[in-house]
Amino acid sequence: MSDSGAVLPWLVIRQDDQGNRYRVGRYATRSEAEEVAGRLAARGHKQLYVVERTAATGSGA
Repeated sequence: MSDSGAVLPWLVIRQDDQGNRYRVGRYATRSEAEEVAGRLAARGHKQLYVVERTAATGSGA
């Protein structure tokens, strides 16, 4: 169950040099997620930012 009912299927993931991955945020559109990932990457850190779509989940209980 979702509090807001918003569908946010696009993730921005940060991956560090050791391969550890952390979710940075969830977004409604791929373009929005790519924009955020691009801004974060432009900061000059040695982190890799990737955009991924979440796996579809059923709505049944």
